[in-house]
Amino acid sequence: MSLGGEINQRDLRARSREIMDAVAAGRSFTVTRHGSQIGSLVPLRHVRRFVSRDDFAATSDRAPTPDLDAFRADQDASMEQGLTGALGA
Repeated sequence: MSLGGEINQRDLRARSREIMDAVAAGRSFTVTRHGSQIGSLVPLRHVRRFVSRDDFAATSDRAPTPDLDAFRADQDASMEQGLTGALGA
């Protein structure tokens, strides 16, 4: 049974395992209902789990320097709001 790029809702229900296996293998499908396109099934990008030391260093070098005083002020303000809300004041 051949799988095309477009599949109707009825076929999706009847052949879901076959279609999901094809998506897992990298295929994409457009889902239709009564001849109108209603959605897409696309494989998720594989997230790289390992980051080399050089890549990490290069990314870190481009990261903005945090304003530690502003960060601490935000933490203090959040803490005060949390206590006020918890006390019902």
